[in-house]
Amino acid sequence: MRVANIQTQIRMPRGKFNGINALANEKGIIAALAMDQRGSLQKTMTKLKGTEATDADLIEFKTLVSEVLTPYASAILLDPEYGLEAAKHRAKNVGLLLAYEKTGYGQNVKGRLPDLLPDWSALRLENAGANAVKVLMYYDPDDRMEINTIKHAFIERVGAECYANDIPFFLELLAYSDQIGDEKSFAFARAKPMKVRKYMQEFSRPLYRIDVLKVEIPVNMRYVEGARANGDGQVAYSREEAKQYFYATAEATKLPFIYLSGGVTNPVFIEELELVAECNVPFSGVLCGRATWQEGIKEYVHGGPQGFRNWLKNQGVRNIEAVNQVLSKGAKAWWDFYGGKDRIQVIDIPTVADKKY
Repeated sequence: MRVANIQTQIRMPRGKFNGINALANEKGIIAALAMDQRGSLQKTMTKLKGTEATDADLIEFKTLVSEVLTPYASAILLDPEYGLEAAKHRAKNVGLLLAYEKTGYGQNVKGRLPDLLPDWSALRLENAGANAVKVLMYYDPDDRMEINTIKHAFIERVGAECYANDIPFFLELLAYSDQIGDEKSFAFARAKPMKVRKYMQEFSRPLYRIDVLKVEIPVNMRYVEGARANGDGQVAYSREEAKQYFYATAEATKLPFIYLSGGVTNPVFIEELELVAECNVPFSGVLCGRATWQEGIKEYVHGGPQGFRNWLKNQGVRNIEAVNQVLSKGAKAWWDFYGGKDRIQVIDIPTVADKKY
């Protein structure tokens, strides 16, 4: 079965080429750590503390994660609101992605329309040290046309802005359905593979100027027959059907893509990546967040910075090394999507910073 869409030739602006390389390891694999959570992290801390988590709490938490875990990562994804101090504490030669979207936007509004941080731009993120810009967007390919038209135009604008500044654009997509509701449900598990395939196909179109897609695992392992994550025997797909969904989604794009952990536990994410590797799907890495550090939140709240640091040095490191081990078996270099690094013609383009006003 064909699991790669190799193009014969591509012209790539120098800033984008260098930016993606800065986020990948020497083998071209993006083994990135995600730590751009804001609203969800604050809510979890507040619940555990019994009092409101402060900005200082979030900044300290992110800084500790960056300091202890980035020696085991090729890059880290942070936010410019609470993560700039953490960026200063990342290991040498570790790349930096910065999030451009507002936290928790539109989740309670029908259509979940996207929004950006009003006091940031692609140029400002780059000046803050970003090697790439990341935008998260909720997307239902089966939603009303007027909703998705707004989202398409939104991504066109961000893509144009990133191109004008010659910085890579990573688009993170999360499927949902206002009709089905709960994304963890059996009903959504059945619908999810086709939604992931459709959004990967849509946002691979050149007009969006996206460089790397950050996508979901197309199945819910909780409902895969025989999976360790399947605790009660409910089956939405057989193991073979799940593998076919991995093939189908991978074939929907010609862009390099990486998987997100989606809030699952480390053992579940490892099982997902093992299935990806078994399929020989040409993904280019991961941006793994909560599967690495979420269990340490209570250690930070109850044990303080030193207790959390100790947890990170032990369980946190084991978590990220477990992910890296699976990546070494299954992930493919991002430049393999273009037939190899030598198939990419690096070009210089004028940028906004070059213009004289």
